[in-house]
Amino acid sequence: MKHYCALDVSVKETAVCIVDETGKICRETKVATHPDDLILVMKDPKWQIERIGLEAGPLSQWLYEGLAKAGLPVICIETRHAKAFLKAQPNKTDRNDARGIAQMMRVNLYRPVHVKTLTSQKHRALLTARKLLQEKAIAIENDIRGLLRNFGLKVGLVGKVKFEERIKELVEDRPELREIMQPLLTARKLLREEFTRLHKKVLDLVREDEVCRRLTTIPGVGPVVALTYTATIDIPARFAHSKAVGSVLGLTPRLNESGESKRVGRVSCCGDAMMRSLLYEAAQVLLANVKKWSWLRAWAMNIAKRRGRQKAVVALARRLAVIMHRMWSDGTEFCWTRESLPVAA
Repeated sequence: MKHYCALDVSVKETAVCIVDETGKICRETKVATHPDDLILVMKDPKWQIERIGLEAGPLSQWLYEGLAKAGLPVICIETRHAKAFLKAQPNKTDRNDARGIAQMMRVNLYRPVHVKTLTSQKHRALLTARKLLQEKAIAIENDIRGLLRNFGLKVGLVGKVKFEERIKELVEDRPELREIMQPLLTARKLLREEFTRLHKKVLDLVREDEVCRRLTTIPGVGPVVALTYTATIDIPARFAHSKAVGSVLGLTPRLNESGESKRVGRVSCCGDAMMRSLLYEAAQVLLANVKKWSWLRAWAMNIAKRRGRQKAVVALARRLAVIMHRMWSDGTEFCWTRESLPVAA
């Protein structure tokens, strides 16, 4: 008889539920959240495991890799789909969630998600750490501005290079403020230095990666956008059509249709927030700052005239995602004119 297993993962313990073909619960237990402990439970000879359901989460990639290496049929399932299914239960507990996921796996009512490769996970960790250092450095700079404003000292418009020099100039005649500002400036300097080191590592990775170099031929797309895109998409072949990338990244409008009513809302904002924001920034750069003319910019400018700049930027961000996927799949570079396009874009 076939059996189906579900894992409801938490930081310390994981609830395990095993059901048979008829839906009867065969075993329920809690084990430590570690692949080795989970393998001991599911490798029992009396279980003929057909599918193992694992909800996507912070620990899912680590657990998925360990279970897959052990030869177990593990499937990572989509979180929102599982949440909607489990909402029918009156009480939410780890035990009930594991039971619900086990029944999902039994009746084949689940939506699998792609588990990224180890290389993409490492690139994503690098980009996240780089962004974190940048945000903390900017936060300290803003706090310094706010603290000095209380004493009537205005920093004004100054770049990151001359920021420390400007602060020292303002507090030169105020010893007490100088003592307060010095630790903040030291922390800011250290954050900026470490951010520069990680940014250089990003540039080195892009320089060595053929796909990233090709993606940077698109106007407005820089090394950070290119590396983030490859780390997010991971394997382009998992999308049957390039147009699907826009909806996966949350850049398509929400649609709420019921009976005679049909409401088209703003973009769904589902998927990867970092990738979506970077595509939006790249679209803004292409629309406003790129001097060289291209068919893509002309297309966005026409939308801006008809629908407004805001919608044009979102539409351009979505089209950038589609074009990048097609270039990655075909191994082509960006075409600046429509005449040089192999297929109508």
